Amino acid sequence: MRLLFLGDIVGRTGRKAVVDALPGLRRRYALDFVIINGENSAGGFGITEAILEELIEAGADAITLGNHAFDQKEALVFIERYPQLVRPINYPQGTPGRGASLLKTGGGADVLVINAMGRIFMGELDDPFRAVDAELTACRLKQGADAIVIDMHAEATSEKQALAYFVDGRASAVVGTHTHVPTADERVLPNGTAYISDAGMCGDYNSVLGMDIEEPINRFITKIPRQRFEPAGGPATISGLAIDIDDKTGLANACAALRVGPNLEPATPTFWEA
Repeated sequence: MRLLFLGDIVGRTGRKAVVDALPGLRRRYALDFVIINGENSAGGFGITEAILEELIEAGADAITLGNHAFDQKEALVFIERYPQLVRPINYPQGTPGRGASLLKTGGGADVLVINAMGRIFMGELDDPFRAVDAELTACRLKQGADAIVIDMHAEATSEKQALAYFVDGRASAVVGTHTHVPTADERVLPNGTAYISDAGMCGDYNSVLGMDIEEPINRFITKIPRQRFEPAGGPATISGLAIDIDDKTGLANACAALRVGPNLEPATPTFWEA
């Protein structure tokens, strides 16, 4: 199975870059499944139903969220209608939506997508380790699902790494999101789970985490908000992780960074090149 995970989409410029590039990426790499983190896609804060449908139409099979999941209040309603939209599994019981979703590839394989959120420097949620463990126990790799991918939306790299080793051999991949900066530690862990601490973002990297530069600098210097954060509007770079998954075991054969656009060094998954 050929799977692509794209990091947090930030604002309009990130959305446009993904929507324009994704159909071509699916064709070029013969992708079976695409997951995108969309929690910053609506002006940097949350996601709307129109944006969700735009991403699905462009070729996204699943869209994960995070701490901005419900910044757009309409998401509290429409999230129930879309199995492709997955919010953190460790939100309190009764939160609208789902924290895990079993979805099919075009070829009929079952992919379990789990979204979890860290607790270090983040909001007070339930334990992500126990929540993920319960889901993996209920839907085991190659028994309930052909592939299992976990979006670990967290601030601390230690928490992301700990969760990845906690599930190593039980999930196809653990992909870190939230910090918007792509890390260089992509690898397959000893028991076969692909991992990266952060997939990066799909947005304008001539920015502060995808936002116009001036207001973040102002807040660091003065500690007084002058205006709301606005997504940077320059040319965007697509950043993510390509994962080759063994159809027999559901574990990763290889993984590699994918980066397309300005301001960062380009990267492509050579193991899929003819």
